[in-house]
Order: sequence, then structure tokens, then C-alpha cells
Amino acid sequence: MTKKTAPKKVTKKKDTKPKSDVKLKELNLAVKEEKDKYLRLFAEFENYKKRTSKERIELYKTANQEVITALIPILDDFNRANQQMEKESGSVDQEGIHLIYNKFHEILKNNGLNITEAKIGDEFDAELHEAITQIPAPSEDEKGKIIDIVEIGYQLGDRIIRYPKVVVGQ
Repeated sequence: MTKKTAPKKVTKKKDTKPKSDVKLKELNLAVKEEKDKYLRLFAEFENYKKRTSKERIELYKTANQEVITALIPILDDFNRANQQMEKESGSVDQEGIHLIYNKFHEILKNNGLNITEAKIGDEFDAELHEAITQIPAPSEDEKGKIIDIVEIGYQLGDRIIRYPKVVVGQ
């Protein structure tokens, strides 16, 4: 009787060992899969944090864009009034308008508004300027160049919110 029971125990040990190896491999594979899922989820969350941080910074930069864009025509009116008063004699009104204009312009500048550079004689660039008309160039070297600036352009930060309107020589 003892002989019969001993071989059964040996066979059971041999049978359990391959089963445990298979289970161990399955568990290792499951651990690898879960670790991979974890790493992917972690990377996705890090990307989400970076993206929302960039969006928040962009929102902060352009939060006042609508208000500043609405104030640009007022700035233009101040500029025209200032230019007209410079033609007249120096009065108290002229000084007051000039002070208000400077203060208003400085506040907008502190909030990121800058004048888009456009000078008469510069080469016309469709990405930086808006051509409202073309006229025959007075000389050959003025072809494709800015002849006149009709309206000043502005940018908020690095984004152009109004292109300078120019006349181009043809």
C-alpha cells in the first residue's frame, strides 16, 4: 500500500509544478500589462497637465483681447485729435488731450498692445500688412513697397489683432 501512495504523490508534484509555472507566467504577463497601462495613463495625465497649463497661459495672455480690440477705435480717434491739435497753436485743450492720449496708450501698452511696425518705403508683406489699394509707383524702386499708411496696425502680445492698412506701389 505504501508503494501505491508514494507514486501518486510524485505524479501530483510533477503535475502541480507545470501548473504553477503556467500560473506564474500568466501572473507575470498580467503584471506587465497592468504596469504598461499604468505608465500609459501616467504619461497621458502628464500630457493633460502640460496642455491645460499652456491653455491657461494662452487664456491669460488673450483674456483682455476683446476689450482691447473694442478700445482700438477710441485710440485711433485720440490719435487723429492729437494730430489735428498739433497743427493748431498750443492750447490748454491740446495739452489735456495729449496727456489723456498718452495715459490711455500707456495703459493699453502695459496690457500687451503694441503698434505693428509699418513704414513708408518698406517692402509689402501680405502676412504683416493689409493692402487696401495699389497705385502706380512714382519710381521704379517703389514697386511692391508701401507708399502710404492709411491705418495703424496693432498686435496683442505676438498675435496681430489689426493689420496696418497700407497703399502699395504697383
